[in-house]
Amino acid sequence: MGKKKKQRHGMHTASGTASGRSQQLSSDVQATLKDRLSGEVLDKLKMQAKEWKKDEADRKEQERLRKEEERRAEQQRLENDFTYLLNNSSADWRKFK
Repeated sequence: MGKKKKQRHGMHTASGTASGRSQQLSSDVQATLKDRLSGEVLDKLKMQAKEWKKDEADRKEQERLRKEEERRAEQQRLENDFTYLLNNSSADWRKFK
């Protein structure tokens, strides 16, 4: 029921070097990529991100316009189709007297 954990003999001697490594890692973690990049590179990346967003917005707008044009063309085609008009018209002819 109660197993004893074995202690490793080398753990307490290596702990001094491990704490030094953790301090070095924590200082590396605090420096962000933004801090490490030069201002020129950072500006180029920001400009590229803006261009990509603009391109994406343009692409979405073109896709929306294309779909809208397709809907308009389909509606025009259906309005010229006598079978479609007959099937979708009101069967109550008394309103049109």
